[in-house]
Amino acid sequence: MTKKEMFTALTTLVLNSDIEDKEEILDKLSNEIAQLEKKAATPRKPTANQIENESLSAEIVAYLTKVDTLKSIKEMQEEVPSLSALSNQRISHILSTLVNAGKLEKSYIKKTPFFCVK
Repeated sequence: MTKKEMFTALTTLVLNSDIEDKEEILDKLSNEIAQLEKKAATPRKPTANQIENESLSAEIVAYLTKVDTLKSIKEMQEEVPSLSALSNQRISHILSTLVNAGKLEKSYIKKTPFFCVK
């Protein structure tokens, strides 16, 4: 149950009860719900890591487009200078987001994932 759902349920309970300070409680509950909605509506800035991952994603797609063959993560680390300092896990995450976005295809050869441009 989210906070908003909880405050909405509490509002319903207070409306159906015989409490002395009903209006004050309802006012505070509606204020809390409004604050939660305001917080949820504010746009969030991407983190420095997310910004870096976007530039690395573009670089990976450009590299795989130029090479036009299947490449493993290890091969990409060896051939792309900006990827050599990154861990396999981080590159795998970036590649997975690109596959989910439909920009890359993933295939397995002997249990090793290989990637190419769609």
